Amino acid sequence: MGSNKPDSSPDSSSPLITLTNPTPSELPKIFTLSHPKWGPALTLQDYLDREAYLTTVPLSKNGGITHWLLTLSSPPSPSGERPILASCESIKKRAFYTTPSGSVREGVAHGIASVFTDPEYRGRGYASRMMSDLGQRLKTWQDGGEDRPVVFSVLYSDIGKGFYAKHGWAPFRSSHVSWTPSSAAGSPRGKGVKTIGYHELAELCAVDERLLKERLARLAKEDGGKKRHVALAPELDQLLWHLMREDFMTKHIFGRTPEVRGAVAGEKGRRVWAVWTRGYYGGLGKTEGNTLHVLRVVVEDEENTAEEELVEGFKAIVGIARAEADEWRSHDVQMWNPTGLVRGLVEKIGVEYEFVERDKESIASLMWYGEEEGEEVDWVANEKYAWC
Repeated sequence: MGSNKPDSSPDSSSPLITLTNPTPSELPKIFTLSHPKWGPALTLQDYLDREAYLTTVPLSKNGGITHWLLTLSSPPSPSGERPILASCESIKKRAFYTTPSGSVREGVAHGIASVFTDPEYRGRGYASRMMSDLGQRLKTWQDGGEDRPVVFSVLYSDIGKGFYAKHGWAPFRSSHVSWTPSSAAGSPRGKGVKTIGYHELAELCAVDERLLKERLARLAKEDGGKKRHVALAPELDQLLWHLMREDFMTKHIFGRTPEVRGAVAGEKGRRVWAVWTRGYYGGLGKTEGNTLHVLRVVVEDEENTAEEELVEGFKAIVGIARAEADEWRSHDVQMWNPTGLVRGLVEKIGVEYEFVERDKESIASLMWYGEEEGEEVDWVANEKYAWC
């Protein structure tokens, strides 16, 4: 028996439609709808538990995550049950941006994810209405005033560049390097190469933030403040969101959690490191949906570290990542949007790779909320850590 949802629902431009926040009882209904798309590696109950758990991790707790619901302002049913026309979520994040004077300031950014429309409601413009309303709402959502204004929002489109661009999220470079897993690739590791676990992350993230702000300042100086150079802070909480999500997935799929979260090579002050996470959309039955994602690659001193040292260290790191991908049933290792320096290292380590320019999936997109319209924005450090 067919559903009468589309026939009984108003046009997307109707004033009866509103963007609001779902109630606690509505959230499981929203997650149940999206489970076939984003949670096939888990049972429905495990997926519901994961989504609830992700509201408690450092980046999301205490109002860090906001769930959004497009629905009717006046429920049509006597029970008061509201239709779920479309839904999504946003996560508040620390962000850096440069000013016309060349200074680097800190602000608020929102990472948008889980944009979803019930298949029975599709084709009626509800997702468009939700994104149009959301783009405006986020301009002032959780604004920190002059000291920490909302400066932009980001999302990663899996439906190409056109839809979100039409609603104000400009597409940015979206490419990645891919390696195949290899059980033998992680040995020998080489001199001075160590694996990264939870305990090493805080210090590495603090160094990364400092280096990134210095990079933004250099870019602003080079172009005389003509562009707004922006980046999401690669802070500890941002990485923990990925790793704690990974822990939930691996515990339910494998019955254990990983110890190796990345690798670092070189002496302090001249280090190169990478932090990664394992993503599972296919589970054990369809490994094509599983990827070991390199969240962030950092070269601590680009100018004073010998190229040979960097190449040797980076090769060892890639080897460890490939071995981890093999052990944890990943289809490939991906590293998003490498810098020119890192792309050069990829070419010099002698490991076969594929370079992919994405035009359909995971398209990095940004809406700038700057004071002047038409400002040219440069999204720096557009790597996997920024995804949520």
